[in-house]
Amino acid sequence: MHDPESLYKLPRSREGRKLLGRWYGDARVPAEAARWEALAELTLGTYDVPEAAFVSSPGRTELGGNHTDHNDGKVLCAAVHLDALACVAPRDDLAVELFSEGWEEPFRVDLGELEPKPEERGKPESLIRGVAAAIARRGGMIGGFRGRMTSAVPAGSGLSSSAAVEVLFGQIQNALYNQNRIPPAEIAMASKEAENLHFGKPCGLMDQMACALGGISAIDFGRPDKPRWSRVGFDFEKAGYVLAVVDTGGSHADLTEHYAAIPAEMRAVAELFGLPSLRKLSLDKLIRKSAEIREKAGDRALLRAMHFVAENERAEEMAETLDEGRLKKFLKLVKRSGDSSWRLLQNVTPPGAERDQPLAVAIELSKAFIRKDGAARVHGGGFAGTIQAYLKADQAEEYADYMDARFGSGATTILHIRPDGAGEAIL
Repeated sequence: MHDPESLYKLPRSREGRKLLGRWYGDARVPAEAARWEALAELTLGTYDVPEAAFVSSPGRTELGGNHTDHNDGKVLCAAVHLDALACVAPRDDLAVELFSEGWEEPFRVDLGELEPKPEERGKPESLIRGVAAAIARRGGMIGGFRGRMTSAVPAGSGLSSSAAVEVLFGQIQNALYNQNRIPPAEIAMASKEAENLHFGKPCGLMDQMACALGGISAIDFGRPDKPRWSRVGFDFEKAGYVLAVVDTGGSHADLTEHYAAIPAEMRAVAELFGLPSLRKLSLDKLIRKSAEIREKAGDRALLRAMHFVAENERAEEMAETLDEGRLKKFLKLVKRSGDSSWRLLQNVTPPGAERDQPLAVAIELSKAFIRKDGAARVHGGGFAGTIQAYLKADQAEEYADYMDARFGSGATTILHIRPDGAGEAIL
């Protein structure tokens, strides 16, 4: 933590600017320094505290392993520069008062009560309470805090705004009361637990792991309670490429049943083999039992299971290829992954959609622009939201103008992969 004067100076200090450049990219340093200063000014103008801390949690982008994590699969993911940022100070009690940009009233939570509260389901307060409860269950220290937060991760963008916020709440407890000693994977698991039990939303662990770990990470959920992970060493910017996402404007409203159907159908296939997930199945086993699968689980379930098996292997190959610096091979695998998501997983257009198919349009328009030198595919959960594109850096500005002209100003975001996961800004 820092005293108020040091906190104000942090974003403009030499070491502070170096940190901002690392987290956001050099071109964004002036804007981010102003953002951090404004947050500190608002926080310290509201609360007279002897010391406070900046805590940041990045959003994430999925690079490989589309809808594999919830069936004990393998994924490739990366943290991005868009983040949830808080300026907070500890309290002597278990009360939380956290103002958030866009909300008139602060979130208020008494951490003396850690059981899920039905009236909080679907609300930020449930995540503050749920993350603290999960940390306490794991033997960590928890306490109250006060402050302000803001988020640059757009909701519904496919960049995991919810996971970024959950991990932020975990890292606040880590910074203020645990000397930053709780490992990133533990913070991620506490965050997932809060979303499942307190917020009331089923989810896998990939999003939280990516936000907590930082950089490009290959994660294996073969043991869901203790996932294995490794860092992938590759820098797209140094290779002359950029990674972009395009918000197509589609709404995620009323799509919950479509998202939930994917893991449900995959598990229905696994159950026909007496297994809890698809992880141990091969394509040959699926084919040999395909008639029974079609009859008992349905054709789409079979196709989605076939996607999982191939995508699980592909995610590992993508990580190895990228770690070896073979970008052209990696982009070929991206294309195969995107094609599998479209044909087999079927998460590009919602069932029954006829007139409105924005993800499909955005993918095809991107392919027409990029041609052979990159790739475009559905991003994340699918059905609505964003697509992902890899393209040469010297095409980035033109591509953004091209896609924004068709999907609205600001639809395109050029991403900077953040090498560090969520945590306190310590100089």
